[in-house]
Amino acid sequence: MGKGVRSLFCLLGSVGMLAGAVYWQETPRSAEDASQPLPAVQASGPRFWKGNLHTHSFWSDGDDFPEMIADWYKRHGYHFLALTDHNVLAEGERWMDVPGEESPRGKALKKYLVRYGERWVEQRTLEKKAQVRLKPLREFRSLLEEPARFLLIPAEEITHKFAKAPVHMNALNLRDVVRPLNGDGVAETIQVNMRSVAEQRKRTGWPMIAVLNHPNFQWGVRAEDVVLTEEVRYFEVFNGHPGVKNYGDATHVSTERMWDILLALRLGKHRLPIIYGLATDDAHGYHTFGVGKVNPGRGWVMVRAPFLSAEAMVHGLEAGDFYASTGVVLKDIRRVDREVRLSIQPEKGVKYRTQFIATSRGTSLASEPYLDKDGKPLPVTGRFSAEIGKVVAESEDLNPVYKFTGEEWYVRAKVISTRPHPNPFAKGDVEVAWTQPFVP
Repeated sequence: MGKGVRSLFCLLGSVGMLAGAVYWQETPRSAEDASQPLPAVQASGPRFWKGNLHTHSFWSDGDDFPEMIADWYKRHGYHFLALTDHNVLAEGERWMDVPGEESPRGKALKKYLVRYGERWVEQRTLEKKAQVRLKPLREFRSLLEEPARFLLIPAEEITHKFAKAPVHMNALNLRDVVRPLNGDGVAETIQVNMRSVAEQRKRTGWPMIAVLNHPNFQWGVRAEDVVLTEEVRYFEVFNGHPGVKNYGDATHVSTERMWDILLALRLGKHRLPIIYGLATDDAHGYHTFGVGKVNPGRGWVMVRAPFLSAEAMVHGLEAGDFYASTGVVLKDIRRVDREVRLSIQPEKGVKYRTQFIATSRGTSLASEPYLDKDGKPLPVTGRFSAEIGKVVAESEDLNPVYKFTGEEWYVRAKVISTRPHPNPFAKGDVEVAWTQPFVP
């Protein structure tokens, strides 16, 4: 470590010690105060925490510094964030070239300096190249994390492919980086990499999960690749990257349609567990905002848990006690006996329509292939019955209720608002929310 860097850390340490001394002088704690629970653990019960689980920085192909990105999410009301750079954890020593002041990196550096100052931002010249040091997570998290307010979760996007099909998975709350493994097909590529995450969890004792990302990205993953892959318990039903084709096209199903196909086949035919649906940003661009840009703030999860910790967020996801959203806020989601009950947080001037979506017992689970112009099967998700993922009830009430008939394999709810998304995935999008599936 150079003399200047050592001096910087000594200065920062002195400032921190001084700030701490001032704090204790101004706010002494009596013995009685010390016996009281800290604010972070005083919650009267579980609550929803807002978080994004798919984000990129200069550690891979994002266009901003991780501190700047985390600061954006914190200032916009998020409680937790996972920085999921490609095949890397934000750790170790890394310096990044800055080609010039007017280059994209140079402009990002100017903003970084304004926000954090020259004492925090480390720069050097090496072989006539201007460089800036990328801070590792363990170093910058103390600047941003606050109990019961904001949390950073170590994560990675395991980025791989089979042949030309991209296969990407987010691994959340990692301790060690996961190196991509090859599989004999898309399904096996998903399987072996998710098993790596499960093995790390067992080895370390850290609660961690893996999420299948954007299956429609370059049409890389079909429902048939996922349905029997038991390791897949979570996937992105919505991803804010404009290139991931959430809505499908004439021969490719939407990711939401794929979710219903997977749920119907798993529960109705193969007796396999539910797959939960997440909404994420997959943000890469933080300087220019608009339709077609890869921006933050498009999709997130709301996880119900008693405390804000990585462990609590993972356990909430594992329990399915969360919903996905692009803007709609739910005050409550609850199953009471044979009913699913929702409570929507209203906004002035906005109307809401809740669709209860189900697949009923007896629905055909057979499929036919889509054919090309020569009559040959296309390598896409097959054509399944329209009865899969059917809207079985609708409500415009702010407290909609669905009563199980006992014939459903599952029921999930989608709340659609009339409020246009302020920075949509696609032109014309409105804000929505998705609950997780309920099984009678």
